[in-house]
Amino acid sequence: MEHTVLDFKIRKQHLTFRNGLRRWDVLEEPFRCTTAETALIIVDMWDKHWSSGSTRRFGQLAPRINESAGRARERGILVVHAPSDTETFYRGSPARDRLFSAPRLAAIPEPVTVNDHPLPIDDSDGGSESVDDYPPHSRVWTRQNEVIMIDQARDVLCGDEGDLLFSYLQYRGIRFLIYTGVASNMCVLNRSFGIKKMLRRGMRTVLVRDLTDAMYNPERPPYVSHEEGAALVTAYIEKFYCPTIDSGQV
Repeated sequence: MEHTVLDFKIRKQHLTFRNGLRRWDVLEEPFRCTTAETALIIVDMWDKHWSSGSTRRFGQLAPRINESAGRARERGILVVHAPSDTETFYRGSPARDRLFSAPRLAAIPEPVTVNDHPLPIDDSDGGSESVDDYPPHSRVWTRQNEVIMIDQARDVLCGDEGDLLFSYLQYRGIRFLIYTGVASNMCVLNRSFGIKKMLRRGMRTVLVRDLTDAMYNPERPPYVSHEEGAALVTAYIEKFYCPTIDSGQV
């Protein structure tokens, strides 16, 4: 497949000082890469969640992620499915085995310093806005949401196996990662294959802001709606970690 140039308009935020006042400015700027050096990562889009509200939101998000993954795949972008804790379900599948086809790096340096900043929302209760049948953080998922198609001939599937995935990405010459999935304040940022870890390893990352969601309970600070809480997390990521794009650019 012929690899082509990708042109994105990325959005990030910078703290500025004007007229004696500090403020966050939203900036948009162009970014160019090629399909050969790009991967789209689908984070923890499980079939079921201990939070019934999250299960419902996953169901609404899955078809849109599937559409974007299909477009990315056809453009020559590697699609990585990362439904943590469900590896046994996919044992022996070509997409799973493909992860092990590359030489594993003996040592993985982390040359970039990435600080941990306090979240703008309180997710200490697990972040569920619904009344649930399971205790917070119960592992009730068994596989990725089946609406999201796995192309066994081209895609890769990993668990919470950041070293393995990084080795495979290096083998493929991939340097730019597009993140979708959930939850933006938890797994997307903090998994071993998440934004923070990949930034520390020198990768360039971007979040698809309309293909992600947060775990947030409106009973907790800052006492806003779930949607507003998720938007606060997206803005936080734009300020401290990486730019965002919208799904129309994928």
